[in-house]
Amino acid sequence: MKNIISILGLLTMILTSCSDFLEEENKSSVTAEDFYITAEGFESLVNANYSQLREIYGGEAYIFCSGTDLYAEGRNAEPPGLSQYTQLTASSEGIAELYNSCYEAIQVANMALHYGELTEKTSTLDQRLAEIRYLRANAYFLLVQTYGGVSLVTEYISNPKLAFDRSSAEEVYDFIISELEEALKGVGAGTYDGRVTKRAVEHLLAKVHLTRGYEPFGASNDFSAAATYADNAIAGQGLTIPFLELWVPGNEMNSEVIFSVQFDQASISADPYNLGNMQAGYFSSYQGGSESAGDAPYRTYTLCPTQFAISLFDEGDERWEGTFMTTVYERYYDFYDVEDHGSLTVTEYYGPKWASTLEDQAAYEAAHPEATFHPYGIYVPSVSRNFDYETIPVRKFDDPNALFGEGRVSSRDIILSRLADTYLIAAEAYLQSGDPATGLLRLNEVRNRAGVAEATLAEFDIDYILDERGRELLGEYHRWFDLKRTGKLVERASAHHYLIEESNFVGANGEMKILRPIPQEALDLNQNRDFPQNPAYQ
Repeated sequence: MKNIISILGLLTMILTSCSDFLEEENKSSVTAEDFYITAEGFESLVNANYSQLREIYGGEAYIFCSGTDLYAEGRNAEPPGLSQYTQLTASSEGIAELYNSCYEAIQVANMALHYGELTEKTSTLDQRLAEIRYLRANAYFLLVQTYGGVSLVTEYISNPKLAFDRSSAEEVYDFIISELEEALKGVGAGTYDGRVTKRAVEHLLAKVHLTRGYEPFGASNDFSAAATYADNAIAGQGLTIPFLELWVPGNEMNSEVIFSVQFDQASISADPYNLGNMQAGYFSSYQGGSESAGDAPYRTYTLCPTQFAISLFDEGDERWEGTFMTTVYERYYDFYDVEDHGSLTVTEYYGPKWASTLEDQAAYEAAHPEATFHPYGIYVPSVSRNFDYETIPVRKFDDPNALFGEGRVSSRDIILSRLADTYLIAAEAYLQSGDPATGLLRLNEVRNRAGVAEATLAEFDIDYILDERGRELLGEYHRWFDLKRTGKLVERASAHHYLIEESNFVGANGEMKILRPIPQEALDLNQNRDFPQNPAYQ
């Protein structure tokens, strides 16, 4: 399925109001109407839908991760509106990207569903249409969580449309769930190969019901439905792969992955600085100049793990070594390229909290006189972190095959749904549905794999679940949504992000900046002047 990304005759820009539409580059004098009603043409259109995932997730990670309790800027500045909320406006940097890319994906999906009624009938047609419904629902889920109610555009726009109404968040959630329920009837039930499967739909249904359950319009059975869908997606599969192996470069299609954005070297080779993804470039300090190309990854020095993120890990937790590059060698990538690490020279070491005394430091420095020892509590982002290696590197997304430099250079897949996340969704859903005992069992499956003591019922609450999600999913694109969903965004971001105070969230007329603003460019392009902005930005 790695080649699903190839696209025939793709897109010009789709305006953020959806008023633009697809224009195909016609290289063979065959019209879109003629091409997409063939089996080959329609399959290319399906592939274009999967490719849109790259545009949603492949760029900057700020919309998913900034302004939370786990990540903050180090030397380099993040978009101030998204990361600190004080300068968050409808025109802020980074606000429009997700809005634009999701509506582009929705338009491509609408186009596929339109031609799905006209194209040649094949044995896979119904399955492909179900996959498209999942992808469209996923785009709307991102939109409704981020911006609240948005325009529900469900028909293919083949001629310019300039005015759009705003649907309520409740209406958008109803549409998402109905789409996913319809998709569930048609997608494949086999092993994940890059296409949407039944488990992927059930996982997303679980998260959608879980998220809607917190809303004032949530259904009374949302949490129980989320628990059921999560258990269906788990399907009795245990967490058997050691955490360190989950993140070995090249192992992105392991048996615990439920859905991901597909990349590979071949598909980005034509423009390797723009066709890959940027996930590997975040979550660490910068590690040298251009002379380190091939020796170390490029890092933005943004979205660095906060002290709170570091403090979540206890001794014996396999996720500590599986998440962080605690020992850096003279050549960073020798961690992957050299089997015998004992023969390597250590240049940087980040001490854990369970070895944080002066005696621990002295002992390590005596054994490794060439290494710089970074004591626990020091290697986190702050106004004084201005040198290379001053914050601990996250290694989960390292790509030794990536070119050195800023840009979309990584060809590793971006994992959107994996089994441990499903277990944690189930844990939260059972807790909120009034069955904490079962929820605790689901959470402890995750802790057992990590090699740490099981949680007890006395400590099992939403904060414990958020902490566990922080340990298990650090760097994956969930955190802002997790905090927003559970109503913990203001509390946790202001408590653990060194640049955020609770007052930063106060917007117009005392409204809280929980939702992001509808992008100003979308409002400007929309000829419906009654389209409302979110209250905190009016």
